[in-house]
Amino acid sequence: MNSFWKLTGSRALVTGGTKGIGEAIVNQLLELGAEVFIVARDNDVLQQKLAEHRQNGFSVDGLAADISQPGAVQHVAETVQNRWGSLDILINNAGTNIRKPTIDYTTDEFDILLNTNLRAGYELSKAVYPLLKASGKGSIVFVSSVSGLTHTSSGSIYGMTKAALHQLAKNLAVEWATDGIRTNVVAPWYIYTPLAAPVLDNPEKLAGILKRTPMGRVGKVEEVAATVAFLCLPAAGYITGQTIAVDGGMTVWGM
Repeated sequence: MNSFWKLTGSRALVTGGTKGIGEAIVNQLLELGAEVFIVARDNDVLQQKLAEHRQNGFSVDGLAADISQPGAVQHVAETVQNRWGSLDILINNAGTNIRKPTIDYTTDEFDILLNTNLRAGYELSKAVYPLLKASGKGSIVFVSSVSGLTHTSSGSIYGMTKAALHQLAKNLAVEWATDGIRTNVVAPWYIYTPLAAPVLDNPEKLAGILKRTPMGRVGKVEEVAATVAFLCLPAAGYITGQTIAVDGGMTVWGM
C-alpha cells in the first residue's frame, strides 16, 4: 500500500473515543497504523476498550476526563506531551445534545452544550497546538453535524455550536497553515449511535428522516470514521478548512 494511504508512526488524540462515531474513528486510525490516545468520561468503559484494543495488538493509551470542565483540557494536553512530546492528529469528537424548543432551554443547559460541543474543542486545539506544530504534519478534525449547515430538529443551541465549529476550522486552517497544521470538519446527518438512538428508534421520526435523505437510509459510524481518517492521511495533505457532509445527500436535496 502506498504510504499516502497509511498512518504508520502517527500519533492521534481522540476525544469521546469509546462509543459511537468516536469508537469507530479510533478503530479506523488504529487499523491504518496510528498510535491512539483516547479521552472519555467513563473510566470503566475506557479501561475495557483499551484492554480490547491491546488484546488485538494495537498501541493505545487513554485518560478518563470530562473536557467540558475547567482544568481537564490542560491535564489531557500535559499527559499527551509527557507521553509523546508531539502530536500528529487531533480528533475533536466529544459532543452532546439536549433537544428542546429554543424558549425552553435553561442557562445551565446552554452552558452544557456550549462547553461540551464548542469550548472543549476550541480549548483542546489551543492546548495541543505546540505539539501539532512540533509534528510538522498536524491534522485537526472536528466531528460536527449537518445541524451546523442547515436547520434540523436537533435544537437551536446544538446547531449553533456546530456552526461555530465550522467557522473555527476555517480560521485555524488559515492561521495555522504555515505551522504545518491542517484543520477540517466532518458533518454527519443521522448516524445510528447511542446519542441518536432515541430518535432513530421512533418509527415516525425515522420515517421523516429517511424521507429527507436521498439515499434512503441512516448512515453507519464506519462511514463517518472513514471520512475522518481520510482527512488525516498524507493523501489529504492539500485539504484544509473544509467541511465535508456525510449525509446521504440530505443537505443538497432542495425538494
